[in-house]
Amino acid sequence: MQALVVPNSSAKTLDQLTWQERPMPPLAPNEVMIKTQAVGLNPVDFKLVLNGDAAWQYPHTLGLDTAGIVEAVGADVTDFQPGERICGHANLAHNGTFAEYVSLPAAALARIPDIVSFETAAASLCAGLTAYQALLRKANLNAAQTVLIHAGAGGVGSMAIQLAKAAGKTVFTTVSQGKQDFVSPLHPDAQLDYHHEDVTARIQELTHGQGVDLIINTVGHPDADLPRLAYNGQLVCVLDTPANFQTDRAITISDLDLGGAHRSGNPAQIADLGTMATALLALIAAGKVDPLINQVLRRDQLIDGLQQLQASQVTGKLVVTFD
Repeated sequence: MQALVVPNSSAKTLDQLTWQERPMPPLAPNEVMIKTQAVGLNPVDFKLVLNGDAAWQYPHTLGLDTAGIVEAVGADVTDFQPGERICGHANLAHNGTFAEYVSLPAAALARIPDIVSFETAAASLCAGLTAYQALLRKANLNAAQTVLIHAGAGGVGSMAIQLAKAAGKTVFTTVSQGKQDFVSPLHPDAQLDYHHEDVTARIQELTHGQGVDLIINTVGHPDADLPRLAYNGQLVCVLDTPANFQTDRAITISDLDLGGAHRSGNPAQIADLGTMATALLALIAAGKVDPLINQVLRRDQLIDGLQQLQASQVTGKLVVTFD
């Protein structure tokens, strides 16, 4: 089968990636082999090329998100059958999804509803599951009415805005001026141009000096968010957690590592990837959220797509088809 690989440990740039003929993936008793129909591209993909991973063996197949058709099931798998449409988020330490076939743990997979395309399913995984986990696993939404979501034009941010609005929350988001037209249809209650506005001062103005109940930080520099939080506020960090956490406002801080569930070895956490994906796809099928696909690329354009992501030229999601 053909797969896009990092050829060796010294390959640290996207132009060193190559398509190679690789062996079919092995199928463990608890795994499902998927014939790839579409894959989602994520910033973590190019970051992994730059940084590598100590667990990789080379050539290493890149990619984390896939949607496709069940080709075969392992001996212990009873939940899926050949021919079904499924999708899943992979383990970055193992060979990935940018290949004609991939094997993934059955527990981490979700069926794709009939009215959801392979492209939409593939676009919904890494970013959508990160947003879903931030809001519906890490945060206590019962205690939050106001939410600040950073980088609202990004994959995680745009999905988080939609999920928070669907939950009935007041949503503020940081967005550069040039991307605000993209975010406006998501109906955030305020867009903050972080290039030209003092975000902390604007949050204090919007909340009448109280601060926001919840912040989803997808951009780093989380210490800057601490003074923006209300008493009993919650900060969910997708990247770094604050370095100097001292507060008298009973603040809760959560660290999020979506794919770490695979590496944890905890069966319940691995299964929750499938549970969250199933719930997210149901919301998409119901028209409540949309992964906002920016462009659907051909397989031979996959590296170009990663280069676009690396250059910060993308709003919404990029998807590659394997038809």
